[in-house]
Amino acid sequence: MHAFSDPTSQTYARLTGMFYLGIAIAGGFAIAYVPSQIVVQGDATQTVANILNRSTLYQSGIAADVAVMMFEIMALTMLYFMFKPVSATLSFAAAMARLSMVSVMSAMLFFHAGATLLATSPDVLPSFDTTQRADLAGLLLEMHRAGVWIWQVFFTLHLVLLGTLVVSSNRFPRLIGIGLIVGGSGYLLDSVYAFAFPDAEWLGMLRVGLLAIVTLSEVSFALWLLIKGQQQSALRAALALSV
Repeated sequence: MHAFSDPTSQTYARLTGMFYLGIAIAGGFAIAYVPSQIVVQGDATQTVANILNRSTLYQSGIAADVAVMMFEIMALTMLYFMFKPVSATLSFAAAMARLSMVSVMSAMLFFHAGATLLATSPDVLPSFDTTQRADLAGLLLEMHRAGVWIWQVFFTLHLVLLGTLVVSSNRFPRLIGIGLIVGGSGYLLDSVYAFAFPDAEWLGMLRVGLLAIVTLSEVSFALWLLIKGQQQSALRAALALSV
């Protein structure tokens, strides 16, 4: 329990890195891999068939989603206390932005539940034929996908604030913080691209580049926390200024 009580310790930093890396691993599985294996764009009937035929993979994706949210709660709380000596206001705002993201993620599970019921329970909407049920399930999964574009807006704000705190703290490589600030806009551009300008090729290419930068920066930050911890001399100086 003491490991969670001292935000200045190396153990605390490494636990934070562990949770952050857990988000990256579970999130990559739930958000990228599972949908690529289950969802067939433009073919709701085949998507429903995949849910039924690959139910273990589909349910594993939902479980990974839940794990991401648990890791997120721990990570955002620990990051808040870690960077509070740098700026209490910015650290709190970063935590609220990330918590807003998790709230959207939680609501998105309702769409998964609806699609699962339509695919597996004939007693749900019995007046609908097979095609209608598949189309409705497909719509719910599309709404779930749209939820990603919504939480990315909050995540962009979080990454900009977190990157600013990383740079200002002098406890971590400045390049990581700059990567979080610059690359974080890739999440916002991804949402704008999906919602408003899906035919803008230049925007699609730009967001891919920025997302590559922020992904590398986030993984680097998580690994730095996990392996190296935080620079103690800079931390002591920040604590002295905050007193």
